[in-house]
Amino acid sequence: MSYDYFYGQSGELFSYFRIPKALFQDHRFRQLSTDARTLYGILLDRMSLSVKNGWLDEQGRVYIIYTVREVQESLCCAEHKAVKLFRELEDMNLIERKRRGLGRPSLIYVKDFSSGLPKAQVQNCPNSNSGVAQSAVQEQPKPQANKTDKNNTEMNKPDPIHSGDVREQLEDYFYQALEVELLLRLFPDDEDTIYQIVDLLVDTCATKRRMLRIAGDDKPAEVVRSRLKKLNADHIRFVLNSLAENATPVRNMKQYLLASLYNAPTTMNLHYQNLTNHDFAHGSRKVG
Repeated sequence: MSYDYFYGQSGELFSYFRIPKALFQDHRFRQLSTDARTLYGILLDRMSLSVKNGWLDEQGRVYIIYTVREVQESLCCAEHKAVKLFRELEDMNLIERKRRGLGRPSLIYVKDFSSGLPKAQVQNCPNSNSGVAQSAVQEQPKPQANKTDKNNTEMNKPDPIHSGDVREQLEDYFYQALEVELLLRLFPDDEDTIYQIVDLLVDTCATKRRMLRIAGDDKPAEVVRSRLKKLNADHIRFVLNSLAENATPVRNMKQYLLASLYNAPTTMNLHYQNLTNHDFAHGSRKVG
């Protein structure tokens, strides 16, 4: 298809999502992906609609409702990619989500990051038309480069990982193998934990380290990777139930969670066997 040229001011006829220049220029946001910046511009655009509708909380703060499904449609991406973009903005403190439960969509507060910015950047933010046009966000997003600011699974020093393509393959694998959509319906209040589990599994299986620490013991990475890839939805349900029943404070949640996932197959089988033995013995006493 052949398109015409722009003449004069004809480029001003379109609607645009305005993305603050500071998200590209300020050093605080260097690790933010382009897709996350685009999503922030979309959420910022929705703020004006919320103001018109009077969507304010008891403190006078404006909130919006923008679901994962809407992000998928806007950015033409998979569900787990949309969720990751939301979490990326949350990690940078650019948005805050207030979950309401009972299947209702979360309230999203778009945060004002302008404090501490040079005056010129603040003035340019609302007036800049150099952001991404609405038609641009309809393009298929490209695979993301690895983020180096994510917390590591077992140590604080940087962990070299495979390319973004391998990470996306791992994400797809675990989303299918663990039946994440089913888990989200069964455990709506554990949404964050479920996504944290997927991220942890991807990070661990993508590592290039030869040895990984599990519950205080160093184990070959290949052994850990192989075992984690055998997990299914039943194992995750068992881990979620175990977390809910645990009353002991956990100092390092990632280490605790990784150990729980690694040991889930064995622990789950022993747990259910003990329950079976207990019920059998209890039933036998009743019969006698």
